[in-house]
Amino acid sequence: MSKILIIIQREFLTRIQKKSFILLTILMPFIIAGVAVAPLLLASIKDDTQHTVMLVDKTLKYAPLFEDNESYHFVTAPEVLPEFREEDANVKAVILISEDLVENPNALKMYSSEEVPADLQRLTEDILSEKVRADKLASYNVEGLEEIIASAEVNISAQTVKWTDDGGETSSNSGIALGVGFLFTFMIYMFVMSYGGMVMQGVMEEKTNRIMEIIVSSVKPFQLMMGKIIGIALVGFVQIAIWGVMLTAILTAVAFLVGTPEVATPPTMMGGDAAMQTVVAEAQAGNPITEILGALPIVELLIMFVLYFIGGYLLYASFFAAVGASINAQEDSSQFMMPVILIMVFGLYAALYGAENPDGPLAFYASIFPLTSPIVMMVRIPFGVPLWQELLSLALLYASAIFIVWMSGRIYRVGILMYGKKPTVKEILKWIRYS
Repeated sequence: MSKILIIIQREFLTRIQKKSFILLTILMPFIIAGVAVAPLLLASIKDDTQHTVMLVDKTLKYAPLFEDNESYHFVTAPEVLPEFREEDANVKAVILISEDLVENPNALKMYSSEEVPADLQRLTEDILSEKVRADKLASYNVEGLEEIIASAEVNISAQTVKWTDDGGETSSNSGIALGVGFLFTFMIYMFVMSYGGMVMQGVMEEKTNRIMEIIVSSVKPFQLMMGKIIGIALVGFVQIAIWGVMLTAILTAVAFLVGTPEVATPPTMMGGDAAMQTVVAEAQAGNPITEILGALPIVELLIMFVLYFIGGYLLYASFFAAVGASINAQEDSSQFMMPVILIMVFGLYAALYGAENPDGPLAFYASIFPLTSPIVMMVRIPFGVPLWQELLSLALLYASAIFIVWMSGRIYRVGILMYGKKPTVKEILKWIRYS
């Protein structure tokens, strides 16, 4: 055990003293903050250029509806002229209305030398749709028809309520529950892929430098593998903790100095993002997010996150260590890494689609299968998972992790001393059987 601790200490101290680690640890929070904040700040800056839009209205009934705004200046014209295409004309777009849109809704065309701006297209469609709607209602000759239709258009928003164990009630939100689950899932996925890959890279470097031949003379290969896995995990914990503190400080400073920019919600989210609509509905109904978060099984989530985090990392990192010991060059790792990557990507997709039906067969079996359970189960827990399923999933995960650690250890002890030849899968299986 003392030798493993020495290896952990060596691995930890060696990596945190590297210039690459120090630079990445310091710069990454600024990069993340820049990527997150810069688009918001840029989006909040309005373009003060007013573009010219030529409006050709053959019916002469729609042109008066278009009024100039900060972005566009509308100019009427009798025909679509060739000079509108010239660059010197400074015409952003041309709107052609060839017939009455009530009779022919397809009589609207928009021309531009480039792609027609999305905001101009929305503005044009909104103005004309409202006019066509009013004309159609007027053609029915029913007094007050527009008011009748307006009063009949009622949007129903259901307030979701969750029964508590003590018989009380509290607000709930499936969108927030899904977001919390995916947050934990994403953390596990990124940590396993980033630092598990670091384990493989570290083993390959030491094997290439022939350092292994000296190290294995003092410690057993299994002790070396476990020390490297745990040491790199500690490096990851320290790095993530520093990133969290720095990122919080940077974003707080930016919010204090610049303020929170107000950016309009993208049109694609207005009708397509069900989770966002649910959150907005809850906010409009006056349900505080803190109350919704309080209704989630936070303690259970944190405990399960730690257990799945450790089990998932141990399982995949030991496999990465075995791969690193088996190959001699980075390009040789693809044939071994691709199945693992595909399994993890499948886990992400299973979590994504399984969230729509947390108790369905896809979510259930993917949360029990050891290679995907650390990813999928974290999405299911906010919606409520029976204890026996969690225990079964954890038992299979840790049993598989122990087996993979044992198997990887046997591959590791042979692979770290093999040079010059790329092993086949058949040879690697023989390594496992060596006594």
